[in-house]
Amino acid sequence: MLTLGPLAFAAPWILLALAVLPVLIWLLRVVPPAPRRIAFPAIRLLYGLKPRDETSSTTPWWLILLRVLLAALIVLALAHPLMNPRAQLIGGGPLVLVIDDGWAAARDWPQRQQAAEELLDQAERAGRPVLLLTTAPAATGLPERLSPLRAAEARSLVQALQPKPWASDRRALVDWLNGQELPASAESFWLSDGLGGPGATALAETLQRLGALTVMSVPPSTVPQLAFPPESEIDGLTASLARADDTGVLDGAVRAVAADGRILARETVRFEDGESRAETRIILPSELRNEIARLEIEDQATAGGVALIDERWRRRPVGLVSQTSFSDSQPLLSELHYLDQALSPFSEVRRGPLEMLMARELAVMLLPDSGTLSVSEQVALRGWVEAGGVLLRFAGPILAAAEPSDTALIPVPLRQGGRLLGGALSWSQPARLAAFPPESPFAGLEIPPDVAVQRQVLAQPALDLADRSWATLEDGTPLVTAAREGDGWVVLVHTTANPDWSNLPLSGLFVQMLQRIVALSQGVRGGRGDQPLPPVETLDGFGRLVTPPNSAQALPPSTGPGEEPIRPGPTLPPGFYGTEQSRVAVNLAPAITDFQPLGAMPSGVTLTGYQKGEEVDLRPALFTGALLLLLADLIISMLLRGLIPSAGRRAGTTATALLLAAGLATAIPGAAQAQQGNDSFAMAASLSTRLAYVRTGDRQLDSTSEAGLAGLTRMLERRTAVEPGQPMGVDVERDDLAFFPLLYWPIGTSQQPLSQTAIARVNNYIKTGGTILFDTRDQGEVGIGGATPGIERLRVLARGLDIPPLEPVPPEHVLTKAFYLMDSFPGRWTGGTVWVERADARRGNDEVSSIIIGGHDWAAAWAQDASSRPMFPAVPGGEVQREWAYRFGVNLVMYALTGNYKADQVHIPSILERLGQ
Repeated sequence: MLTLGPLAFAAPWILLALAVLPVLIWLLRVVPPAPRRIAFPAIRLLYGLKPRDETSSTTPWWLILLRVLLAALIVLALAHPLMNPRAQLIGGGPLVLVIDDGWAAARDWPQRQQAAEELLDQAERAGRPVLLLTTAPAATGLPERLSPLRAAEARSLVQALQPKPWASDRRALVDWLNGQELPASAESFWLSDGLGGPGATALAETLQRLGALTVMSVPPSTVPQLAFPPESEIDGLTASLARADDTGVLDGAVRAVAADGRILARETVRFEDGESRAETRIILPSELRNEIARLEIEDQATAGGVALIDERWRRRPVGLVSQTSFSDSQPLLSELHYLDQALSPFSEVRRGPLEMLMARELAVMLLPDSGTLSVSEQVALRGWVEAGGVLLRFAGPILAAAEPSDTALIPVPLRQGGRLLGGALSWSQPARLAAFPPESPFAGLEIPPDVAVQRQVLAQPALDLADRSWATLEDGTPLVTAAREGDGWVVLVHTTANPDWSNLPLSGLFVQMLQRIVALSQGVRGGRGDQPLPPVETLDGFGRLVTPPNSAQALPPSTGPGEEPIRPGPTLPPGFYGTEQSRVAVNLAPAITDFQPLGAMPSGVTLTGYQKGEEVDLRPALFTGALLLLLADLIISMLLRGLIPSAGRRAGTTATALLLAAGLATAIPGAAQAQQGNDSFAMAASLSTRLAYVRTGDRQLDSTSEAGLAGLTRMLERRTAVEPGQPMGVDVERDDLAFFPLLYWPIGTSQQPLSQTAIARVNNYIKTGGTILFDTRDQGEVGIGGATPGIERLRVLARGLDIPPLEPVPPEHVLTKAFYLMDSFPGRWTGGTVWVERADARRGNDEVSSIIIGGHDWAAAWAQDASSRPMFPAVPGGEVQREWAYRFGVNLVMYALTGNYKADQVHIPSILERLGQ
């Protein structure tokens, strides 16, 4: 490579061809004279016949200069000039390229691929072989020997390489390299994921023995984070995150996502300076909490940033301890009857003796006041609670009369005898419940005014009694107390589970309180047992659930308490195992035991980032310039030789003929191509249902519209029975719009007014049942009478269109309930008014509005990149607002496809009444 300051030539020997340019100049100076055509009778050959010398005409200097410049551009282009070239590879051996392709590499994977391709370009120019190595274990294992590749072959492998959903194993790569015959005088590049750990230093030392070593890495603060499976708490889940570097304050967010992709909650999380772990609480109603399928770190897109949720957070079997049968002759007097009736609607209730229930997996154990526990039962039950179970006990006459030695597993010390309120010889009245404390799991529940307690078991006064009280009476005495035991809870209700001491079991509040306590439990692992479980869905390196690879094996059966955590790998990737009905989640984060940034490298190692190289290849520009000069030379030569006549009648006739021939030559293939294009457009648009957007001429706006409709299409595939094809862009000036049920029309500033042909085409689309969504993309309030730029531009574009009378979307409009129940329609922006065709002006189309106008920039809210990550922020509501934007998109498509079928539901009572008549 020849370097001249910021300019270099990869093939400098071709520059020797510049030496022949003087010879080319000499050759170009002499050209034969241009031929002339003269009309004359043959007899003129006899007159004025004189011999004369014919001398050559001299080529104009500017034409010589043009041709010399053309030759020079070709020579320079063939010499492969580079502006700001990268440093040449050191040594004469192969290029050793080591790529970390574990889970942590997924976040910035395009940067790694680009850096690898730039290095391979250097190796290809230098004619150096390539040794390509990856650090994450592969299903096929490591090859038997180290084989060099051509740069083109290595480039194909790099382009096909994807990050794996498990950790890198650099120690295994080092051991394998030590058994290989390594080349000498090589230059090595290690494209690191920024994580340290076992084998990092050893790998650097091994590569350094081959020659110069450069390590590319990301800053420690940008290393991807880990999301651990959450912990069940009183009123929600506690998500736990970890980062490799504990320097500085770092803010992030965790999203709770349902199985169908809906975002159920989004909570911010902050890492304080010096802390590598952070937690955040996700508070949801139990119904939504049971829908959570995964927790994911926002803007991470790695397998380690996802915590899958299985039946341990959903299935919560409840055990009712009973030594007798449930078929009591007087069920209304039995505590078991009231507990069973209250729990059955939302829990799986199991009944039987304590020994039988302990042999099964349970989340909550209920002990009515039916007897005392033996020592062995107390030991077994305590171990079960400490392992994460929730024990709920009810007081009664037996517990009130029990000795302190018999009140094991009670959250607070009790007094003997209890307390009687409102008896025949008592001055007191039955006590009502006080408002629940904010920290209680019952906080927010409404207390019926008629709920009262006539008798209860009192707790001994203690300093921490208030902290352990979840519910109290109006006089301050505890009604429900609780205490943490290991990973579980012990909860005591200081009254009976039947109406003997209180009418609480007869109220709906009793059911709500039990539901909150059951939701507090951690649940059970469903389906693993003692049988291997096949994979159902597994995570890829970017944290997406995909079909399990062929290398995935069944999850081995549980070995009981104290078993080693599952270590994901090629044969056991993270994901769901079991069956569709009963899944077991295998997560990556618990298996990462060494999570730290890449440490200091050995002396002599160059450490750089993934900055994009400033090298510019000048060949395309030079070849383009040479082509333009060649065309110019051709035209000039034809002019000089008289092949393009320009004056005279005959010349005019000839020029006209040439123009007609050129026009026909251009028009015939063009017409055929246009017809072929129309046929292909119609074929693509008609074979499947597609969403369409109007091309505005603004490249950025059109790409956003395409990405937005593509994102909405994916949501439709996930959440509905609609299976649309990829969205299409249409030109209203020439394309047929009849193929599309819905047309998204963003209003851009560069759009020109419609022609009469386009106006007729759009009016025909409106009249024949099409729906157009005009998006003015205004950030603020969109009022039809306002003067926002988007509205003003829409007014210009809509001149001549058959726009019906409009009105704001009514509260009972079908668009608010076509699939989801909605009362607003946010996009990237929110707060504006959405306008639809007035009800009394709708014409056919199953009462679907032909025109919808808003300004929320919906396509930007729907748009996703290649990694399914949002391309634009949703302001001000963030990801929750984006979820509602997706819901509006689903409602919009269902509204355009199905019409007013949802509106008919409000008339069902009238229809049934008429049918009855």
